[in-house]
Amino acid sequence: MKVLVVGSGGREHAICWKLSQSPKVDKIYCAPGNAGIGQTAELVPIGAMEFDKLIDFAKSEKIDFTVIGMDDPLVGGIVDRFEAEGLKVFGPRANAAIIEGSKAFSKELMKKYNIPTAAYETFDSYERALEYIKKGSFPVVLKADGLALGKGVLICNDLEEAEAGLKTIMVDKKFGESGNKIVIEEFLTGQEMSVLSFCDGKTIVPMVSAQDHKRAYDGDKGLNTGGMGTFSPSRVYTDELADECMKTIYQPTVDALQKEGRPFKGIIFFGLMLTPKGMRVIEYNARFGDPETQVVLPRLKTDLMEIFEACVEGTLDKINVEWEDSGTACVVLASGGYPESYTKGYEITGLEAAEKADNIIVFHAGTALKDGKFVTNGGRVLGITGIGKDLDEAIRTAYKGVELVDFKDKHFRKDIGIK
Repeated sequence: MKVLVVGSGGREHAICWKLSQSPKVDKIYCAPGNAGIGQTAELVPIGAMEFDKLIDFAKSEKIDFTVIGMDDPLVGGIVDRFEAEGLKVFGPRANAAIIEGSKAFSKELMKKYNIPTAAYETFDSYERALEYIKKGSFPVVLKADGLALGKGVLICNDLEEAEAGLKTIMVDKKFGESGNKIVIEEFLTGQEMSVLSFCDGKTIVPMVSAQDHKRAYDGDKGLNTGGMGTFSPSRVYTDELADECMKTIYQPTVDALQKEGRPFKGIIFFGLMLTPKGMRVIEYNARFGDPETQVVLPRLKTDLMEIFEACVEGTLDKINVEWEDSGTACVVLASGGYPESYTKGYEITGLEAAEKADNIIVFHAGTALKDGKFVTNGGRVLGITGIGKDLDEAIRTAYKGVELVDFKDKHFRKDIGIK
C-alpha cells in the first residue's frame, strides 16, 4: 500500500515510524512533514490545509490510504473532501471533529448525555462573561472555544487574573477567532492523564494511558505549551478506573456522537482528571496527541495499518489490539524562549549517537535540513523517547538520550515522569 500522512510534527513522525513497520505498507509520503520524517517517508511540499492539492496528489500518486494527523484540517473538513472524491482516509468528518473544534459543543454534549465533566458556563459576550466572573469563586478556568494549539486554556487564581485572561482571549484575541466564544469552567483538582482511543463509529478501543506535562518549566511552572514531555503508563490509571471510564465516559461519548448523527471514526483523545469526586473529562481531542503519540505507539504490538483500516471499515470489534507491558517516556527538547519568541536555525548535534543508542527513539518536531545538517525549525524541536521494562527505567533512558543531543539554547524539563 501507498500511504499519505498529513502533518509536520513529532506526532506525525511517530505515526510514519510505526506505519513503516507494517508489512502492508510499501511506501509512505508525508505532507508537509519535517526533516526527521524525511528519513522514513518521502516529503511532499503541500500544506495540511491545502485540501485541493492534497487530493490531486493522492489521485495522481494513486495513494491507497491517507492518515490525517493534525486538528486544523480535521475540523476544516478534509475527511469529508477526501471521501467525496472516493479516497480512503483515516480521521473523523468535520461534524464529529467538532468535539475538538468547539469546547462549547463538547461541554453541551457531555451535559446532555451525563458524561462527567466540570461545571461550566458558555459566553459569546465579553460583558456578560465579565459580569459572571465577578460573582464567581476562584480559581477558575477560562477556555477559548476553538482551536488554539493547546494553549487556549488559562487558570486564573483571583479576579484580577480572570479579568486579564478574559480580555486576552475575547478582546485582544490572542487566540484569534477561537476567542469569539469562551467557556468558563469550575477549577478541578487531581491527577491528570490522557487516554487515546481507536474508534470506528460504534466500537471504541482505548489505548494504554499516558500523562502529559503542559507547563514550560519544572514543577509545572510557566506558560502552557503544546506539551514538554509525557510518559506511559500513568501511575494512577488502574484497571478499575479503566473499566469505570469505559462505562461512564468512553462508550457513552461514542454512543452520544452516533445518536447526534455524528459517527466518529478515528482517534478520540480523552483528557481526564481523577478528582476527589471521581473521574472527569477535561477535554476531547479528535486526533492523536502530541507528545502522547510518541510514548503510546512504541508500546503497540498490533499492526497500526490494520487498526486504521478497521476503523474506516467499521470492523474494529474484529481486531485484537495488543500492547507491550513496558514503560515509555518522552522528553521534549525545545528552543529557548518557547512557547513565546525563539530563534530558529541552530545546528543540532549528537542525533546519530542518540539514534544508535539502545531503547532510544528520536522523533523530530521542529527540524529542517540546511547544508546536509539538521537545524532547529520550531518551538518544540525533538522528542527523545526512552523505552524500559518499567516507567522508571524508561525515564532514565530518555534522559540519557537528552544528554547525547545538543543545540544552542536547548530547553527541556528535568522532571518528566517524576510527578
